[in-house]
Amino acid sequence: MYVCGITPYDATHLGHANTYIAFDLLNRYLRATGSRVIYVQNITDIDDPLLERANRDGVDWRELANSQIDLFRADMVALHVLPPAHYIGAVEAIPLVTKAIESLNQINATYLVDEDTYLDLHKDLGFGEISHLSPDEMPAIFAQRGGDPERVGKQDALDPLLWLKQRFGEPGWESALGKGRPGWHIECCAIALNFLDVDNTEHTSIDIQGGGSDLIFPHHEMSATQAKLITGKDFARHYVHSGMVGVEGEKMSKSKGNLVFVSKLIASGVDPMVIRLALLMHHYREDHMWSNEELSTASEFLDDLRTALSRTEVAPTDIVITEIIAALANNLDTPRAITVLSGWVTQSLSGSEDCVSGGSAGELSRAIDALLGLAL
Repeated sequence: MYVCGITPYDATHLGHANTYIAFDLLNRYLRATGSRVIYVQNITDIDDPLLERANRDGVDWRELANSQIDLFRADMVALHVLPPAHYIGAVEAIPLVTKAIESLNQINATYLVDEDTYLDLHKDLGFGEISHLSPDEMPAIFAQRGGDPERVGKQDALDPLLWLKQRFGEPGWESALGKGRPGWHIECCAIALNFLDVDNTEHTSIDIQGGGSDLIFPHHEMSATQAKLITGKDFARHYVHSGMVGVEGEKMSKSKGNLVFVSKLIASGVDPMVIRLALLMHHYREDHMWSNEELSTASEFLDDLRTALSRTEVAPTDIVITEIIAALANNLDTPRAITVLSGWVTQSLSGSEDCVSGGSAGELSRAIDALLGLAL
């Protein structure tokens, strides 16, 4: 499983948390049901937004990246997210990136624009099969999400950058392609192909490619094309995407200045498990608007759940665990799992002898931790 990570210049907001909790659920479910999971996540620790923020704030880009990476990892620990087997930074992966570009060079899938290297998308006749966008829709979205469709000299407006020649005042790394730095899409492609256990007998390189739904196009589409051209087969068996989290009727974004940061919520006294539970109350694929009322609702339920789990006599738990597993098996249906738990809490706190008997609070608590990641 490969999940696209952060660009470390402003982490971690609730949109990030929603994504990485979603894939933590998937990781936990697969492990609990007997799979061996190799989970890789990148960190785009060299990119235009990072350099722009560092210049704006008058700090070294490496210092900014490292501080935000540390903050992100601390937030993930607080949210009880299991760490990937590998966190790989783009800078660390530059030798892999240049190797991948050389593979594309060998099949004449690249070309130069003013010494910058681009991919010829027309080499992949299946381009567009992941996002299912029309050719008319693609350029505008490409421009909004880091692309350069209007650059003069490109063979096609959608062709993605593979290697950027070093610009004045910007960092660069020596390579056979000249001194420069990698494009975004080739970074993830190279990391995934090198750090996941690619089985040459399978018809895809990896099992799961994941991230937020805003990565479907262009990022996942273009990463998949590059990987397909390098390996000769489809990149991923499954593409899994989490929904977007908005605030007060608007998309949550850095440009709008309306980000809700996990670290600030925790610093204000919010229990990280309340944050996690509030996000679990929505289906991972659902776009939704965040409000502080969600924290209140989640906090009240978590208090009741902890109270019920502290009792020696509780309602039956075997069926609850079975139903939670069934809910997660149905496309990670966490709202259903929370509803099941809510019913059990009501029964356990009712005091009725008919309802409160035969359960193991300790067993249920361990199952909730293992499957839902709620540390109680």
